[in-house]
Amino acid sequence: MYRLVPKCSLNFKPIASKPIEYKYGPRSVAIGDFDNDMVLDMVVANHIVNQIAVYLGNGNGSFRDPTVYSTGSYSSPYMVTVADFNNDNRLDIAVANFGTNNIAIFQGFGNGSFARQIEFSTGSSRPIAIIAVDFNNDSLLDIATANYGTDSISIFYGHDDGNFSLPIMYSTGYDSLPSSLAAADFNKDHCLDLAIANYGTNNVGILFGNSNKTFEKQITFSTGLDSHPNSIVVDDFNADNFLDIAIANSGTRQVGVFINNGNQTFASQDTYSIGSASPYAISVGDFNQDHRLDIIITNNGIDNIGVLLGYGNGGFDNPIMHSTGSYSSISVAIGDLNQDHRLDIVVVNNDTGSIDILLGRYEGFSSETRHSVGSSPLSVATGDFNNDTRLDIVVANSGSNDVSVLLGYENGSFTHETRYSVGSWPVSVAIGDFNNDTRLDIVVANSGSYDVSVLLGYENGSFTNETRYSVGYGPQSVAIGDFNNDTRLDIVVANFTSNDVSV
Repeated sequence: MYRLVPKCSLNFKPIASKPIEYKYGPRSVAIGDFDNDMVLDMVVANHIVNQIAVYLGNGNGSFRDPTVYSTGSYSSPYMVTVADFNNDNRLDIAVANFGTNNIAIFQGFGNGSFARQIEFSTGSSRPIAIIAVDFNNDSLLDIATANYGTDSISIFYGHDDGNFSLPIMYSTGYDSLPSSLAAADFNKDHCLDLAIANYGTNNVGILFGNSNKTFEKQITFSTGLDSHPNSIVVDDFNADNFLDIAIANSGTRQVGVFINNGNQTFASQDTYSIGSASPYAISVGDFNQDHRLDIIITNNGIDNIGVLLGYGNGGFDNPIMHSTGSYSSISVAIGDLNQDHRLDIVVVNNDTGSIDILLGRYEGFSSETRHSVGSSPLSVATGDFNNDTRLDIVVANSGSNDVSVLLGYENGSFTHETRYSVGSWPVSVAIGDFNNDTRLDIVVANSGSYDVSVLLGYENGSFTNETRYSVGYGPQSVAIGDFNNDTRLDIVVANFTSNDVSV
């Protein structure tokens, strides 16, 4: 029983989801500053189409259209993590490729782009989770993977050129089906240990690290019959300077917390019911700025995520639910996306193929506010269309062949939509000042009519009728930039069917 202590309230402000095609199969998200502009970016693993997608942040909680990188045929990337593996002060991306049994490293150039992947085999292991830490204290990052196919974890020791050693494997037990792992120094011997969520054997496994780059045999702590722990995270929940463990028990629909006793043992699991939801992914942060750690979980089978506010003594409040509109929220990342010094949340929704952004407020996070637009909205962009210093929204509606414009008020609400007709099946939208009149204009890629529509903006936030320009077959994405340095914005379109780009 934990003593109840005062705590701050919690609210989130959802902003428009970043669309990803459902057929892409988004599974995992990680965040970092890829282009060194002091703004957080994100990378998403899309396992069905065998690629990762990099979204550069705008600094206000929104993101630019993605740049995609192949992870190889049949690779089925399951998880991504971000770190500087070659010590060049530029963030790189590591991917666990479940289908091709390897890890892939995409080395960053520091400008938001990445080199082609370098692959390191994991044998026949089916890697499902990946982390990057320095296990051997040589100031070089190493990699550990949880191997679903061989009931094991693998350690790859890093070299100073960005390469890695051959993997060293440690068993997690027969039919353990390890699904997640985390690294921490649980016993304060200055050697990192590993904690593993063993889905198949319903326990948490601990491998204590030695100073000679080896690990002890796994010891286990039960998470309960049919609990099926799916995700694990480590932090100090009771401020005693010993690291504790929290897990998402998908089978028993609970969050489990193991408090570290400080002697290489843990107290029995404390559990917190999530109701009818099955928690899938788990993370930790101080969301309400009370200097106590809170827990966030994504829920499978119900359209929300849950936040458990921490008391600071190892106990947690009942979960507060926030809608995502998705029944399969499977990955979460946290960070300050809009630079207001409050933690925000990024959620991957596998069934709807979208990314939800929930921006943190001083009092927490608000319930979502929904605004009607056209049929089957697929893409969204933001900008100040009427020069009132407030952000407005434009949405491409693929089903109704139009765009919706919603002008923003000072209090964060929006006007009723105004619609403008465009071509057939609009799938991507971007904004910029194309005619140098200091007013934002709109460009839309129309996949069904093989063209783009340009709508020039008036000062009051309204737009002209469209002007169309032919492009290749099946345009899927549109972006803008000054490609020839003539101080005028140009347009580039990715054409899916004709396998080319139009400028």
